[in-house]
Amino acid sequence: MGRLFLVDLEGRAYRCRFCVSDLALADDVLSRYFSCNRGRAYLFSNVVNITLGRQEERMMLSGMHTVEDIFCCSCGQYLGWKYVTVHDKSQKYKEGKFVLERWRIVDEVTEEFNLDARPSSSDAENP
Repeated sequence: MGRLFLVDLEGRAYRCRFCVSDLALADDVLSRYFSCNRGRAYLFSNVVNITLGRQEERMMLSGMHTVEDIFCCSCGQYLGWKYVTVHDKSQKYKEGKFVLERWRIVDEVTEEFNLDARPSSSDAENP
């Protein structure tokens, strides 16, 4: 198969939920108000560490589009899709953009917080 080279992103990044490979910077989010079959999705201007599926015509909520499915290049999991061509002029802003399904990605910032915090001896009240 060959050696896999991954791009490491600097800054706040979204990662693959399954293998934790970097996918996109938080600064590249264009919209957090997209929908997919399984819930919310985010529109990105740029993503990395992906492979693209074949182009196909797909009827979506906003009309007919030519899209390519997006897969993590590290673990192969389906992540979302890329808009190749849109047929409605009002949807042209989507062309060349990427949609990642929210449940398939993790935000590294939320992973840094320890939600299982317990008081240390200095936090406890002294009787």
